[in-house]
Amino acid sequence: MKGQRLLMTASAMVLATIAGAALADTAADVAPTAEPVADIVRAPDDLPRPLAARGPEHVVVNIETVEVTGQLADGATYRYWTYNEKVPGPLIRVRVGDTVEVNLSNDENSWFPHNIDLHAVTGPGGGGEMTMTQPGESNAFTFKALKPGLYVYHCATPMVADHIQSGMYGMILVEPEGGLPPVDREFYVMQGEIYTEQAFGTQGEHSTDYDKLLNETPEYYVFNGAAYGLKDKTLNAEVGETVRIYFGVGGPNKTSSFHVIGEIFDAVYPLGSLNSEVVTDAQTVTVAPGGATAVDLTLEVPGNYVLVDHVLSRVERGLAGILHVEGAEQPEIFGPAQRTLETADAR
Repeated sequence: MKGQRLLMTASAMVLATIAGAALADTAADVAPTAEPVADIVRAPDDLPRPLAARGPEHVVVNIETVEVTGQLADGATYRYWTYNEKVPGPLIRVRVGDTVEVNLSNDENSWFPHNIDLHAVTGPGGGGEMTMTQPGESNAFTFKALKPGLYVYHCATPMVADHIQSGMYGMILVEPEGGLPPVDREFYVMQGEIYTEQAFGTQGEHSTDYDKLLNETPEYYVFNGAAYGLKDKTLNAEVGETVRIYFGVGGPNKTSSFHVIGEIFDAVYPLGSLNSEVVTDAQTVTVAPGGATAVDLTLEVPGNYVLVDHVLSRVERGLAGILHVEGAEQPEIFGPAQRTLETADAR
């Protein structure tokens, strides 16, 4: 209920009319599960810091694929397939020119083989063929990061769409030689869908519905793996700070129209390209499945800002998060109208 109240108060004029009824219904219909389950939601501030100025290096990345029962929603669980037990997988951060060694191990308790295909790789399969790994085994490969950008990675084991919707996606940031313009805070957010036999809001263990997956009709839309996954794990910042959100879509099927209600993006790095000219003063940004972007914001006014896909019916199925900004009120920018005596007399 605490998280639901947070969402309800985050934008009274928007969520109260769009998602209020759905959230209230979920609270009434779903009881807590009997057993404790894993928290698979990666915190949005869980990412490496910007790299110091340096030349090319040999960078080692260790990733374990783990299948774990996690909390999908209040009272609902799902068997996730993960990289390092969180959704999304870790943000990998390297510099253009680095040689990257990827070591992939598959937990011995896994039911299925897994691998990793990184869109930053130049080479057949993006590393997928070299890392096809059975439970209890490991594989490795190296690649040279030739081009800067923000790239998605995901499992490419058949059925690929099933492995992705179960949580096997993340991003790799290849910084340009000079790095990126500095900001005060950075965040890591990914959108996905989950296709379950059980209807949205049903309690208990959920299982995959392959007809829904193939027909692209998900029951749940998620930020960082779970319905309303960023309602408690908020993005936290202060008035006057600049923030950058690394945003990607794991999918596997749906395009996002990413929007932060009550904010305007100062800069958008289109298609995850870090060497292209940025787009300034943008309201939304379109991100395709398997695609990414980075957006910069300057925070002028305190309060709760709601992260959404502007296909707003998806809020009803779990797709909303909070950017919480603390600081002094700024009435010269935003506040109640100060009606003058002349205005009152005119009425």
